[in-house]
Amino acid sequence: MSKKIAISDESENHLVAFQEKSIRRTWHNEEWWFAVADVIVVLTDSVNPGDYIKKRRLRDSELSQGWGQIVTPLRIETEGGIQRLNCANTEGLFRIIQSIPSPKAEPFKRWLAQVGYERVKEIENPELAVGRMQDLYEKKGYPKEWIDKRLRGIAVRQDLTDEWKDRGAASSKEFSILTNEIMHGAFDLKVDEYKQVKSLTRENLRDHMTDIELILTMLAEATTTKAAPGSGFSGHGTAHERCKRWRCGGGQNAQGY
Repeated sequence: MSKKIAISDESENHLVAFQEKSIRRTWHNEEWWFAVADVIVVLTDSVNPGDYIKKRRLRDSELSQGWGQIVTPLRIETEGGIQRLNCANTEGLFRIIQSIPSPKAEPFKRWLAQVGYERVKEIENPELAVGRMQDLYEKKGYPKEWIDKRLRGIAVRQDLTDEWKDRGAASSKEFSILTNEIMHGAFDLKVDEYKQVKSLTRENLRDHMTDIELILTMLAEATTTKAAPGSGFSGHGTAHERCKRWRCGGGQNAQGY
C-alpha cells in the first residue's frame, strides 16, 4: 500500500471515528485539527450543528469572546472539493466541550488524547495508518474485499491529486471541477448528483460505493493520471474552461468499460 496514504494532508483517510461517527480532521502546525461541526454532531446528535454552536455561544460569553482564538478555518477535502471548515485543535476542543452538556464528553476527551498519540506513531511508521483505516472499516462492518479496494482507491486518488498539483491545479474550485469531470465521465453524474441518488448528505460518497463502483472510480482516476497531457493545467480562461481543455479522459474510459 502506498506510503502517501499515511501522511498526505489531503488524503481521504483524514477521517476518524468516535462511537462509529466520522470526524473530519487535518494536520496543521504539527498537530491534528478537527472539524468543529462534526464534533458537535458526535456529542449532541444535533442535525444543525451550526445553529447549536450559535446558541451555546450566546449562553457562554467567555466561549464567544474567545471563539476567534479557539477556532480556525482550515482547508479540508470533501467529496465536493476542498473547503474551509471551522476547526479546533485538542486544546480548543476541550474548551468547547466544557460548554456542552453531554454524557459523551469525558469519553471523547480520552479519545482525543489517543488520536494524538496515534498520529505521532503513524509519522514514525506510515504503515500504521493503513492498519488504522482497515480497523475502522472492519468495525463498521465492511467486508475485507471491499476494504482492500477502498484503501487502494485512496492511494490512486492521491497519485491523481499529486499529478494535478504538478500541472498547476491549485485552488479548491479547480479540484472540485476536475473531480466532477471524472465522476460525470464515469457515471454520468456529478458528485452532488451521485450523493442525491444514494440519499447521502454529509457522508463520504466513496464509503457508500459498491465494489464495482470503487473499481470504476479507480480506473477513471488512474487512467486520468497516466493520460494527463503534457501541456499542463494552467493557461488562459476560466477554471472550468481549463478543466475542459485538460479533460480527464479516464472518466470516459471507465464509462466505456
